Amino acid sequence: MVRVSTTPRRVAAAFVLVTTLLVAGCSGPGQRPGASPTSAPVTEPAPPSSAPPADPATLAAALVAELADEDLVGQVLMPYAYGDQATKVSAGSAAGNRALGGVDTPAEMIEKYRLGGLILVGFSADDPTRGNQETTNVDNPKQVRKLTTGLREAAGKLPAGAAPFLIGTDQEYGIVTRITDGVTMLPSALGAGAANDPALTEAAWRAAGTELAAMGVNVDFAPVADVLVTRSTVIGSRSFGADPQRAGEQVGGAVRGLQTAGVAATLKHFPGHGHSAADSHKDLPVLGQPRGRLATEAWPPFTAGIEAGALAVMSAHLDVRSVDPGVAATFSYKLLTEVLRGELGFQGVVITDGMNMPPARRWGPGEAAVRALKAGNDLILMPPHVGQAYDGLLTALRDGSLPRGRLVEAATRVLTMKFTLADGPVPELSTLGAPAHREAARALAAAAVTMLRGNCDTAGIRGPVTVTSSAGRAHTRAALTEALTSAGVKVVPSGGTVIHLVGYGDGADDLRAGAAVTVAMDTPYVLARATSPTLLATYSSSRVSMAALADVLAGKARPQGRAPVTVTGLPATTCDS
Repeated sequence: MVRVSTTPRRVAAAFVLVTTLLVAGCSGPGQRPGASPTSAPVTEPAPPSSAPPADPATLAAALVAELADEDLVGQVLMPYAYGDQATKVSAGSAAGNRALGGVDTPAEMIEKYRLGGLILVGFSADDPTRGNQETTNVDNPKQVRKLTTGLREAAGKLPAGAAPFLIGTDQEYGIVTRITDGVTMLPSALGAGAANDPALTEAAWRAAGTELAAMGVNVDFAPVADVLVTRSTVIGSRSFGADPQRAGEQVGGAVRGLQTAGVAATLKHFPGHGHSAADSHKDLPVLGQPRGRLATEAWPPFTAGIEAGALAVMSAHLDVRSVDPGVAATFSYKLLTEVLRGELGFQGVVITDGMNMPPARRWGPGEAAVRALKAGNDLILMPPHVGQAYDGLLTALRDGSLPRGRLVEAATRVLTMKFTLADGPVPELSTLGAPAHREAARALAAAAVTMLRGNCDTAGIRGPVTVTSSAGRAHTRAALTEALTSAGVKVVPSGGTVIHLVGYGDGADDLRAGAAVTVAMDTPYVLARATSPTLLATYSSSRVSMAALADVLAGKARPQGRAPVTVTGLPATTCDS
């Protein structure tokens, strides 16, 4: 099993030293940093066999010193590509790749642009991020493993191939989950916030990380560190809740779980997307809160994640008026370099949110990439045209508008993260769905179920029940029906005690008058309008959450959760002992 150090700050001093030396010795445009065109190569004596292995920052700096400009630029790019295989794609995917980068396959894109990484994309029905998911690369674990193996084979031929290729995806669990079939599904982040047990969160996310690693994914764009202070539909149940300290404890647990399994955790979306209800997939949201309020409300979970050792932070397309008005955080030196690095002390990789989102398309792909890098990002995610982003960065480097030191620093940070992830084998695919993984997810889901109205001691339902739901949730109704039947509750097509399910995006019109029980499977705000005598929240519609709900409805389990957000007119729980 790959184990990632959860204290990346220990390599910070080495990183700063070697990067300073590299920048000081950088040569002119087109030359390798630190070397003159006429100097003879110097061979350092091999270290004695008893010497400790070099730390990741030192390995990264040594590799950066050998890379040409083209390789340095490629290392800070992480585009998406079309196709579910590395070297063989459909005609439609080939056309998509030609439009994106003038190549036919993902492997050719890696080779042409000497890429540092690739993101796997896709979306589900309720996914609020679907606007920037142009295609899908994922189907099932076996296919993903074959794809990632092919991507790594292509990257291994590059001059930077000694460092592991970065393959990332948005596996948040809940409404933003790229790989769903054949994996252990966790409850949403908001469900973990309701459970309020960092140890359960850590165990569940360790299981999730192990399964990602088995599929060849080594970067998870999770956990969401945003504090849910608005009724945001784009963040919503992706957040651990409205309390900064409690959310921070959950973020720390998720980071430790993922990185113990060898997968880099990414805190997102800095400086705090939960402080705006607007959607950055459509426009540039404005954060009008005073800086002091953001420092106490929005940033504590990011600090907690940094202290837990998170290897990456994602910058957001957010206009923070109290810090850098009119400038998206993605392009803000004040927010990324002065606040995130200077004040919060983050020393890892800063990754942009998708550069194909509208706020980042104010400029062409090349200029946007240069601006993002100069602001303090180290990795440019999902440029709308990878070729233009690559050419723009290379041109800016050579004409001096992109300082070489900034590019060297960014590439060194990226490679440091790569070498940090390099320690160990990939788990077998057979680890997916392991009993221990299912138990970790079950325990977290069971601890999340919350009763907001009703008698906690008489939650069990006697007699037959009928399961109904808002439109489009037949699959979830079937999952709950199966779980209730297994728990010994008779389910009938009509005429029984009505249990009504509502989920992502539902409002008052989706409630059912006369339902004995109403269950919120996403944010619980809609329960304020429900008239049912019993109100429950699972915060998630996954099968494991439906099984936990069935145990409560059957009287076999007591609701243990506490609402992590305020629901008007309702307590956080009626089950306080």
